[in-house]
Amino acid sequence: MVFGRYFTKIVKKKYSATPQDKKDWLTFTSHMREVRPKDSVFFEEKDKVNKIQRLDLHGFSLDNANKTVKKFIIKSFNNGFKKVLIITGKGLRSKAQDNPYISKKFSTLKNSVPEYLKNEEDLRNKINKISYASLGDGGEGAIYVFLKKKKIKE
Repeated sequence: MVFGRYFTKIVKKKYSATPQDKKDWLTFTSHMREVRPKDSVFFEEKDKVNKIQRLDLHGFSLDNANKTVKKFIIKSFNNGFKKVLIITGKGLRSKAQDNPYISKKFSTLKNSVPEYLKNEEDLRNKINKISYASLGDGGEGAIYVFLKKKKIKE
């Protein structure tokens, strides 16, 4: 109990603001629109790096998809993006299901695009990792491509 009494004595002391303090406070708060958080530049840069670029390949042929993916990866890498989302779809409506001579597994973009990314010489040095997207971004019908950091030549 002794501690409780001692603590309340400290808390009860109040500081009364002087008229000059009040004037300074009003002046400061009237210019609040001009004040930027000190880390705002850092957060703006971080948003750019963490922003996800998206490419939707629904309706593309395999050849067009590969060309488009290559251009997209190179452009995203050059612009400094760290992560891109490529939506391939699951291939449920693929016309390959009607053709008995085409494998259902390898005709869909879902399987061929990641394979293309792994084997394409120009893209291999730009990619860190490829993984399936989260359910919110498309699940098994989309992939994340994590890009390496672009080296700045001096």
